[in-house]
Amino acid sequence: MPEAKKNDKVKVHYTGKLANGEIFDSSLEREPLEFTVGAGQMIKGFDSAVDGMSISEKKTVEIPANEAYGPSNPDLIQEVPKSQLPEELKLEVGQNLVAQNPDGGQTQVVIREVNKDSITIDANHQLAGKDLTFEIELMEIG
Repeated sequence: MPEAKKNDKVKVHYTGKLANGEIFDSSLEREPLEFTVGAGQMIKGFDSAVDGMSISEKKTVEIPANEAYGPSNPDLIQEVPKSQLPEELKLEVGQNLVAQNPDGGQTQVVIREVNKDSITIDANHQLAGKDLTFEIELMEIG
């Protein structure tokens, strides 16, 4: 039976869980995820796990943070004065915002703290610093 290898287009179903067992994403209710093995489209640990799998094979893989979304970078957490934000904006912890970069680009941020005169925002990926577990089933090698 053929095995997935570098440069193969594959389709997989997966369920991603945090260390506490909470599911953060799953493809089971939608189309399988399609990507090219070894092309850098996926986090390193996920990509490595699929390399060598056979069609219909299932595996569970634990991916440490450094092979997933990396460590949380404290430089991406900053305090912003409320005076720099639109007045009509309702500010709540956990809320996602889009911040304007100095170069004109945009970055997704999450509000971590709301204070009287400022908020603390975090531009790290929501899964940065977290060890992840994936249940993977290889559906197709194309």
